[in-house]
Formats: sequence, structure tokens, C-alpha cells
Amino acid sequence: MKFLAPAGLAIAAVAATAPAAAQVEGKVATANVSRAILGTTAFQTAYQQVNTTYAAQLETRRTKQQELSTLLQPFDTNGNGQIEDPEIAALQAAPNVTQISTLEAEIAAISQQVNNARIFAVEQILNQYPTVLQTFAASQQIQMILQPEAIQFALEGADVTPQLVTALNTAVPAVNIVPPADYRPSRQGAQVFQEIQQYLVTAQRIQQQQAAQQQQGNTQAPGR
Repeated sequence: MKFLAPAGLAIAAVAATAPAAAQVEGKVATANVSRAILGTTAFQTAYQQVNTTYAAQLETRRTKQQELSTLLQPFDTNGNGQIEDPEIAALQAAPNVTQISTLEAEIAAISQQVNNARIFAVEQILNQYPTVLQTFAASQQIQMILQPEAIQFALEGADVTPQLVTALNTAVPAVNIVPPADYRPSRQGAQVFQEIQQYLVTAQRIQQQQAAQQQQGNTQAPGR
């Protein structure tokens, strides 16, 4: 009990010094910047253009990845598709380790070139997001817009991401996918790009699972 009183006083002190923003009166909404950018026409068009413009590089990367996988397969002794610590020593002592390292470097360079084009497209939309967000909030008389992860409970319709997609489509109808020679992705741009990639990977995994379940159902149907 001796520890409870000071703890209670500390909690009371923190509550008393809570920022005034916690007492905002008015409409509060949520929005996810990565999902908003992902939903824009400019982003989707840019990704298609990257796949077309860098088709040769992407094909070269696929070929090199297949070659690398073949070279690494003998060292994957447990068959889990990864080279882990117990297997690294054998890899480092292999006579073709230089060839493997060269392939890894070439694959990384191609990936960076393609990803820079994608991040460049993302950043052009991201740069307009704050202005679009403020304009939209003012038009809807929204006092605060938070990331969904910061909300413990929200009524249906609190997420205004779809509306922001529409606003971004008007503000940024198209983007360029060819970055300048001295281009370096910003930290925020790279972070949003990684989040978008995770959404895309998750969506692809869900589609594959649904396709597998549908195929399984079609296979079982004649036997019923």
C-alpha cells in the first residue's frame, strides 16, 4: 500500500498536465495515409508504368534470382528456403562465394533502381497529402484526424480514407516515374512505400488463399 499512494499521485499529475488537444470538441475522424495513396489513380497508374518501363530490368532480376537460388540451394541443408547461421560458414568457404556475392549485389542494384521509381511516384502524392488533408478537414468541419492505430474505438464511418482518395485524385491526377539522376528517397517516402508494399503483399496472399479454397471446393464438388 505504501507504493500505491505515490503511484496514484503520479497518475493524477500526468492527467492534470495532459495536452489540451485531448479535450478537442467536434468531429474526430481517422485516415491512413498509406492506404489513401494506394487507392489513388495516380499511384496505380504509376506502378503499371514502372512495370512496363522497367520490364527489362525486372526480367533480368528474375533471371538472376533464379540463378542465385540454384547456387544457394546446396547450402540450405534444412530445406527451409533460407541460409541460416549454421549454414553460413559452409557458404563463406564455398569456391563460388564470389559469384554468389556478385549476383546478390546485382539483384540489389536492380531492386533499388525499380523501387526508387516507385518511391518517387509515392512521394509526389505524399507531398500533396498535408494540403489535401487540411482542405478536406476544413470542408467537413473535422477538428482532428488521427491514424486508425491511435484509436481504441470509433463509430462506423469515422474512417475518411476513401474520401481522401477522391480528394487526392483531384489534386494529383498523375505523377512522373522517372526520378532525377541525383534522386535520394526521403525517409518518410521510403516508410510509406514499405507500408504500401505490405498492403500489396497481404492482398496478394489473401487472393491466393481464396483461389486455393475455390479450387479445392471445385475439386470436391463432383464427389458429393
